[in-house]
Amino acid sequence: MSTSASAPTSAPEVAPTLDGPVPKTLGFLDQGAFWANLGVSLLGFAGVLAVLAPAGAPSLTVTAAVVATVVGTVIGSAMVGLSAMPGAATGAPAMVLLRGLFGGVLSWIPSVLNVVQLIGWGTFELVVIAQAGTLALGGPTWVWVLGAGVVTTLLTLRPLGMLRLLRRVVTVLVAISVAYLAWWLFSRPELDLGAGGGSWAGFWAGTDAAIAVAVSWIPVASDFSRHSRRVSTAFTAATVGYGITQIVCFVVGLAALALVAGDGDAVFAPMLAAPLGLVALLVLTARETDQSFANVYSTAVSVQNLAPRADRRVLCLAIGSLITVLALGVTIDDYAVFLAVIGSVFVPLLGVGVGDALVRRGGAPDLSRWAPSRPLMVVAWVIGLAVYQLVNPGGAPVWSDAWSALRDAIGFTPPSWLSASLLSFVVATAVAAVLARLERRTTTSTTDASTTDG
Repeated sequence: MSTSASAPTSAPEVAPTLDGPVPKTLGFLDQGAFWANLGVSLLGFAGVLAVLAPAGAPSLTVTAAVVATVVGTVIGSAMVGLSAMPGAATGAPAMVLLRGLFGGVLSWIPSVLNVVQLIGWGTFELVVIAQAGTLALGGPTWVWVLGAGVVTTLLTLRPLGMLRLLRRVVTVLVAISVAYLAWWLFSRPELDLGAGGGSWAGFWAGTDAAIAVAVSWIPVASDFSRHSRRVSTAFTAATVGYGITQIVCFVVGLAALALVAGDGDAVFAPMLAAPLGLVALLVLTARETDQSFANVYSTAVSVQNLAPRADRRVLCLAIGSLITVLALGVTIDDYAVFLAVIGSVFVPLLGVGVGDALVRRGGAPDLSRWAPSRPLMVVAWVIGLAVYQLVNPGGAPVWSDAWSALRDAIGFTPPSWLSASLLSFVVATAVAAVLARLERRTTTSTTDASTTDG
């Protein structure tokens, strides 16, 4: 499979299968515009409720929610930047990189989980597009869902062309629209950011929610950064581009929610009240398809780790159709619960990768399809996931109840200052480093013994 950084650069688009050439054509502006657009999301305007009123924790004051947003986004976007670096260095997509971490067969586990979470994200994006479109122009919700699904699917057929379009046209229009809406919302005399009450008690749970929104991009970052000309550019573009715009988006969302007494379903109403609010919201609604595009495209690439010869274009058509159907039966109320599970899976996954890299220190990973299995790294990942859930079980039915019951059974009550994301990341990194060193010693001892016997 051709995944090296020296792959041909003349290919105008991503190859249909994993064994095709890897064009290295994306500079800082291309990637920065892409990540900046991903940071601005209609889902974020309403989804900031997950920070303001985190699942399973007390609601925050608006000030606490703003600080949690900034802290969580800085941490989460830095994690995304770190996850973008290996793809730029190797030319391999995210799930293929996990062959070097877990082994060829065991990498299927996170690949399947990633497919599930990306389908979930893509579905929620279509839901919020339909919500905004219906509010702005009216019409049946299913028409908006269907239209957004069709546009999303078409964009995935030429992914690098989509990124160049974002840089040249869309980013400027989005910046103008967000700036205008922010000015309008914060200039309203009736805006009272302190009216909602709340406390700082759930600060770290809110921070974890902000981190979770960002880190949901960890398992897809290398799908795009693999086309970066430089490793440093991939890190900087993701960290800075995404971080700034997610903070802005969440803060604007907090202002809009304050004007509608925290009603997430009515978050777009204050925006439409602006003289040019309809135009601004339509720009953001049309642009939102870049979110669903990224999810559908990376779902297809993740599936290719399981079936390398599958045609990405065919997969995108199937996945785009699936999320369109799912979006007809999902509501935005399921969003916060979804985030709590996402963070617990992918934050420790990055920690395992960092811990292994500290031991490997630049050694080339085995990215072949049947790379040797590394079960100890899966153990480190599971331990990190368990730590996250014990600190912040979230509010998912059955799943969260089971973790809460386990926490009660062992008598563990996490202090309010403890972040599930940070603790699980540190624990997963430390455990992975220890187990990777043990794995290396065991392999060395086995090799030495075989040589002696020979």
